[in-house]
Amino acid sequence: MSQVDPSGFYKPRSLEETQVDLTIMTANNLQHTPMQTYTLADRLEEKVAAHPDKIFLIYGDTKESYTQVNAKANQVAREAYASGLRCGDVASVMMENRLEFFYIAFGLAKIGVTIALINTQIRGRALSHALETAKAKAFFIGAECWELFQEIDYRPPGINYWLVADKESPANSAIDIPDFSTKLPQQSAEDSDKQWRAEARGDSFLFYIFTSGTTGLPKAARITQMKWLGVGDGMVYLLSIVPDDVFYCILPLYHGAAGMSLTSTALSAGCAIVVRRKFSTRHFWAEVHKHQITVCQYIGEICRYLLNVPEQKDDADNPLKKIMGAGMGADVWEKFQRRFGIEQVFEGWSATEANTSLINLENRIGACGRQPIPEKHNARLVKWDFENDCHVRDANGFMVPCQTGEVGEMIAMILNLPETAAARFDGYTDATATEKKILRNVFQPGDVWWSSGDLLRFDEDRYFYFVDRIGDTYRWKSENISTMEVAEALGNFPGLAVINVYGVKVPEQEGRAGMASIVMQEGVSFDPDAFYAFVNERVPRYAAPVFVRISDEADMTATFKLRKVDLQKQGYNPANFTDPLFVRDEINHTYAPYSIAVLHANHLAPFEGSAA
Repeated sequence: MSQVDPSGFYKPRSLEETQVDLTIMTANNLQHTPMQTYTLADRLEEKVAAHPDKIFLIYGDTKESYTQVNAKANQVAREAYASGLRCGDVASVMMENRLEFFYIAFGLAKIGVTIALINTQIRGRALSHALETAKAKAFFIGAECWELFQEIDYRPPGINYWLVADKESPANSAIDIPDFSTKLPQQSAEDSDKQWRAEARGDSFLFYIFTSGTTGLPKAARITQMKWLGVGDGMVYLLSIVPDDVFYCILPLYHGAAGMSLTSTALSAGCAIVVRRKFSTRHFWAEVHKHQITVCQYIGEICRYLLNVPEQKDDADNPLKKIMGAGMGADVWEKFQRRFGIEQVFEGWSATEANTSLINLENRIGACGRQPIPEKHNARLVKWDFENDCHVRDANGFMVPCQTGEVGEMIAMILNLPETAAARFDGYTDATATEKKILRNVFQPGDVWWSSGDLLRFDEDRYFYFVDRIGDTYRWKSENISTMEVAEALGNFPGLAVINVYGVKVPEQEGRAGMASIVMQEGVSFDPDAFYAFVNERVPRYAAPVFVRISDEADMTATFKLRKVDLQKQGYNPANFTDPLFVRDEINHTYAPYSIAVLHANHLAPFEGSAA
């Protein structure tokens, strides 16, 4: 191997050895086919028959077996069917992580209904948009989300609206829709009639999972039965999951990470899932110990938050040994793994709607996956023109594959074969949004590829590294700058909790200047002199943030992805926000409090719209 990992976590393997595991994983995934009649509902009933008394769901002090969960799902199925829902219909569900979420989702699956999972954080226009996009016949809303629902001006007609009661967080205002929960005790807990889902197939849509909405209104990605089941079967093999493993569900179930990857993997192996309503740094390790959790899914900044907790001498003495997810910063990875005794980090790259994926099986720090033998994979990296924001084309008008070390967009060939799920792209409920993700005539006339919108690079060992989203990478001083790479380089600044880097337009300057929105740890003040020195040590001068705003909290999605669009619009105009604002002062070697004089001294114009 060409690189040595001083941490000792990296387990080097040849390209061929990695490919063997990926090939077996793919075979497990592709055993599910478009015309199969086996569905999520069949899998649940199969696990009940195999081990009826095994614990499936744990929430607080409540533990429920596979049999108990299945019984409550059956009651939901029967009541939903009685209310008029039929196989092929769509029902929207808006609920936080709690046991009732599973009852509703599994119950609807038992009658072949497609479940549109609505983000519990959205409101106003975004919520109305989600309801309209789903084109649902029913909407199950948790009482904990009632206030958000009450705020919207428009309720799409033709929908049966049902409340799902919540003892922990009851609605605080008058409810004008029926309570679905009161109907369930009247229904039998016996398995619902399989004929009610007889028309469901492998290529039937099980879920609509909305994208995180970091750049605009969320889109509903269509998830088939075969994709949901295949993801779990593939991950069981790659992670060597056994029935005694216990999963920790801390991410929202309306998102693909928890709603598909974690749940399908646990159900495939017949494991238990510990469900937490919301991620909590304070309760995380206590629950890991209490429930002997062995597997956890992470995303975004979760691991950084856990690292910010004061160290304890027994941090590594815990049962958690495997974590899987995406967005683990290289600056956090080794520290997190060493401090907490994590044996394996399964960092991956994909997207809810993606027809491809990567996964890092060797613990190569910083890598989001490996593509050992390209001919056995449907994804390719193609060159990106950063100056013109478009793909590089050759003399014949075709895209150009990246070479080692070059940054480009990850794309994946689309196939639509009737006998296999391989390389299918099911797109979104919105046909226009689906078409925007499709590239045609990429390497030859007539070929069709999925566009990820993500920039990656790969090294000589064929390990891939996420660089940035297209649009987040910016040019300054004739250099291409990755917001993610700058954030990782500066993420170890003492006392820092969160850093969000983005580019902002500067009048009379080409490109964009770097700006960082910073959240400091509780009780720690921002030191502009120390930050200036730290930046100089960690990144080239052209990549140094020109502006810094100190925020009380980060602007994040519910899945801990940092939002940048609104921050970019606000720029460095102090009239747009109340956060303390600093400007990189090259003359005095510090970050100086914002003033027009400091701008002029450093050859910067006020932000467009600012008072001069």
